[in-house]
Amino acid sequence: MQIKLVFTVLASTALALPSPPSIESSQIVGGDLASVGDFPFIVSLSEATYNWHVCGGSLLNANTVITAAHCSIYATNRVNVRAGSLKHNSGGVVVGVSQIIVHPDYGAGAYADNDVAIWKLSTPIRTSSTIGYATLAAPGSDPAAGSVSQTAGWGHMKENEYVLSMDLRKVTVPIVSRSSCARSYVNDGITDSMVCAGLSQGGKDACQGDSGGPLVDSSKRLIGLVSWGNGCARPNYPGVYTRVGAIRSFIDANL
Repeated sequence: MQIKLVFTVLASTALALPSPPSIESSQIVGGDLASVGDFPFIVSLSEATYNWHVCGGSLLNANTVITAAHCSIYATNRVNVRAGSLKHNSGGVVVGVSQIIVHPDYGAGAYADNDVAIWKLSTPIRTSSTIGYATLAAPGSDPAAGSVSQTAGWGHMKENEYVLSMDLRKVTVPIVSRSSCARSYVNDGITDSMVCAGLSQGGKDACQGDSGGPLVDSSKRLIGLVSWGNGCARPNYPGVYTRVGAIRSFIDANL
């Protein structure tokens, strides 16, 4: 199993600066370049000292970003958030982070269960011609199997190809039923707080570097957060996402 984070580190090493090496997470595989306005709420989360892109996230309001818990291993003074740019290392608006709130039940049961965190910004990010806020899926909502979804990020475009995309990319993937996903990951514990998306033949997926980024439905509502999977875009192994409808109480309590 691979979390889709750029640097392979454990939560216990949160105070240690990782060197950027062999990457076990992903960039969008099998997708296309995104255009201005496709994902106005997407942000790049970076290590502040060296400006290394680490994960994706979504802007919920002027002061709040949602991302994956496994992306949230850093002290607040070690990370920045960039919004309003199709590139992860230039343009847009860059601000610091004042607080990181990880779901209290993250990893308490199944692998990567409740993989969500809220980052509070030290400076507000206002809406603009290139910046907007994500609309959340309704509490309890669960995407229907076969429905169209889309994810985006700056991660790898191919498994084990350790180069980030400089430009935002997007890919369209169908939702996979939880029962089918559980059969693919029979030993890994697919839970109700997860949603899966991908093609049975593979070829399209999120990858390393896309962790924490958005999964949206056809109305661009935020329905999931990139979390983990078996490699990237492998046949019969859909990407696994944190289901936003299942974690709305945590999100709403921290907006």
